[in-house]
Amino acid sequence: MKSKLWIGALVAAIIIFIWQFLAWSVINLHSGTMKHTPKQDVIMQVLEENLDDGQYFLPNLPKDATQEEHHEYMQNMTGKPWAQINYHKSMSNNMGMNMFRGFVTDFIAALLLCWILLNFSNLTFTKTLLTSLSVGFIGFLTVNYINSIWFETHVVLALFDAIILWGLVGLWLGWWLNRK
Repeated sequence: MKSKLWIGALVAAIIIFIWQFLAWSVINLHSGTMKHTPKQDVIMQVLEENLDDGQYFLPNLPKDATQEEHHEYMQNMTGKPWAQINYHKSMSNNMGMNMFRGFVTDFIAALLLCWILLNFSNLTFTKTLLTSLSVGFIGFLTVNYINSIWFETHVVLALFDAIILWGLVGLWLGWWLNRK
């Protein structure tokens, strides 16, 4: 049972990691989430002069704004431009550490899925595949889709990504965990 858990999770993490690499670099599935603007130098100069590191939602009210100010803000801003900004004063290129942290995260996710699956009393290939897809779909719904509701992001490719990633993991674990 322990070898099924650890080997299953390790190979699943490798599958996840490889798919993420393919989706973000080779296939470039998520290129639409990072658009280019020819005015980036001017925009970056303004941001550098006016922001500290952090995430911003513009326009926005200060934390201590009153209910009346919130009400007036909503009335005045409806139909006007808005933006989300993730701003950093300095770009770091620590690819090795980022890849390590990404793989560890993938391994923990795979380990949790394997633990759930191995606690089923009657595990089958189909149940494994559908559970894996369900876990991916739950993650998509509670993160990507919820964000698309509130922040009007595009999520069709994130859904495609989740289905392929967790489908591949489900195929692997469906075979591995159900071996006699």
